[in-house]
Amino acid sequence: MSNPSPSAFTPTGTIAAPADRRRVVFATVVGTTVEWYDFFIYATAVGLVFGQLFFGSLGADSAILAFATVGVSFLFRPLGAFLAGHFGDKFGRKVVLMWTLILMGIATALIGVLPTFESIGVAAPILLVLLRILQGLSAGGEWGGAVLMAVEHAPRNRRGAFGASPQIGVPLGLLLASGVMALMTVIAPGDAFLQWGWRVPFLLSVVLILIGWYVRRRVEESPVFAELAERKEKARMPIVQLFRKHALLVLIAALVFAGNNAVGYMTTGGYIQGYATNPDGPLGLERGPVLWAVAGSAVTWLISTLVAGFVSDRIGRRTTYVIGWLLQLVGVFTLFPLVNTGSIGLLFLGLAILTIGLGFTYGPQAALYTELFPASIRFSGVSISYAIGAILGGAFAPTIATALVRATGTTMSVTWYLAGMTVIGLIATLLLRDRSGIRLGLEAEEEQAVSPIRGLAKV
Repeated sequence: MSNPSPSAFTPTGTIAAPADRRRVVFATVVGTTVEWYDFFIYATAVGLVFGQLFFGSLGADSAILAFATVGVSFLFRPLGAFLAGHFGDKFGRKVVLMWTLILMGIATALIGVLPTFESIGVAAPILLVLLRILQGLSAGGEWGGAVLMAVEHAPRNRRGAFGASPQIGVPLGLLLASGVMALMTVIAPGDAFLQWGWRVPFLLSVVLILIGWYVRRRVEESPVFAELAERKEKARMPIVQLFRKHALLVLIAALVFAGNNAVGYMTTGGYIQGYATNPDGPLGLERGPVLWAVAGSAVTWLISTLVAGFVSDRIGRRTTYVIGWLLQLVGVFTLFPLVNTGSIGLLFLGLAILTIGLGFTYGPQAALYTELFPASIRFSGVSISYAIGAILGGAFAPTIATALVRATGTTMSVTWYLAGMTVIGLIATLLLRDRSGIRLGLEAEEEQAVSPIRGLAKV
């Protein structure tokens, strides 16, 4: 009888059962899809109705203030990441994932029943911001846990493919959010959408959270954390250790994500939806067709994200990223020329081209981040790098884009802003070594201690 291939083993040296792998992949896809549906349904509503319903009395500045609430949640992502990283490195990945799912669902459902400015005055936007903060706390802790559950269960030669499973939760969440909103514009057209139609997608979160909870509770804990717990080698103060030894790595990893996130938030942050449908803007397109175009681009994003995960297992994370940055630059420079034609078909084409590069700079991220940090502080390193990158990248990208167009009168200023962020991501990627396939368990601490930053020998 032949010996199992090395690829059949988990990072701790145990044979990985195919059924367990499939369960982990399914759970991470479902869980992250639910989380990001909740997060993106807010951003979609900002671009369509929140400026009018919660900030309408503020006149011309209502759109900028509404988009700013998208960014506010990002400011609290690091706190969520700090908490999730601390508890995830001490008590496990699974328990953190369960609680982030609940927190996100409660906040989203409450937004669905929130009175508007017309009903309760200034209390409406204040409550809206508070609930958005809860979403930010949840999102800050969700991603790192989902990523580690997927990648730490994966065979060494398939981490990119497994890591792409939580990554596709983002385009799936966008697809679901845009699709449900588009459906509601048909069910509740015109004033009915403003009165109650927009609330239904938020209330649907309750059902999705129950599904996510059921799926996630059936998944086993990460084998790397199980080994840490068994050997009693969990870090006592993982966040302190992270910043004492890996502060520069956290910053570089954050800049990698910032280059992707700033561009991605043109749709996930609701900017394109708001820009294209604004009745006082240059296009004034109908809500429904724009939402369907965004939903369609989520499909191309999903496909390219999956493909990039598989490709990174063949050619390495770093090379895949470099290809992605170049594709993303092409997408950035073609986006607004196509959107500004006023054609729904060309709007979709512009978004589809953009999402190819987005997928190639997002699909390998789970594996890349997991392979950067030592086992004992990995949850903290992955989560906090991601959260800081989200602040530097997508947090205020829609707000910045809105302000740039208002100041310059042209979307070309937004194009150069997005191109600059893409180049920053490329430079940060080139500063990192490719650590594809590095051992993730405790037995490889010496290997993990070699700095992932080019030019540095030790952390």
